[in-house]
Amino acid sequence: MKSLFLTLFLTLLLTLSSFASDSSLDLEVKILEKIISEIFINKEKIIWSDNKELCTAIRKKELIKTTPECKKATIMVLKDIKNLSKECANSVIFVLDYELLSKVPKSFGAFFWKKGRPNVVILKSRLNSLSIQASNDLDPYLEDKVW
Repeated sequence: MKSLFLTLFLTLLLTLSSFASDSSLDLEVKILEKIISEIFINKEKIIWSDNKELCTAIRKKELIKTTPECKKATIMVLKDIKNLSKECANSVIFVLDYELLSKVPKSFGAFFWKKGRPNVVILKSRLNSLSIQASNDLDPYLEDKVW
C-alpha cells in the first residue's frame, strides 16, 4: 500500500513539474513576442535562437517568423555566447542572460529569471546605436546602462 501511494505521489509530482516548466516556456515566448512586436528595425523580423526549445515554441505560435540559420535572421535571441558565430555577430541581438548584456555589445536587451520572476532590461543607448525604435509600451524596461 505504501509503495502504491509513493508511486502515485511521485507520478503526480513529476506531472506537475512538467506543467510548471511548460508554463515558464509559454511565459518566455509571450514576453519575447511582446518585446519583438514592440521594436522597429526597418526590416522584416525573422528570429533565430540557439535555444531550440524556445525557437520551436515561437514557430508553433506563428506570430513571428523564425529561421534555422542565423545568417537569415534579422534578430538573434541568444542564450549562450559560445553559440554566437562570427558570421552572425553583426545581427541585432537579444540575450537570455543578464550577464550576456555586458559581454555582447550588439545586444540591445535581456530577458532573464531572477528569484523566480521574469525580468526584462532594454538599453536605451544600444537601441539608438543599432537604429532600433521601441514603442512606449517598452518604456518601463528601458535602462541607461547595465547595472
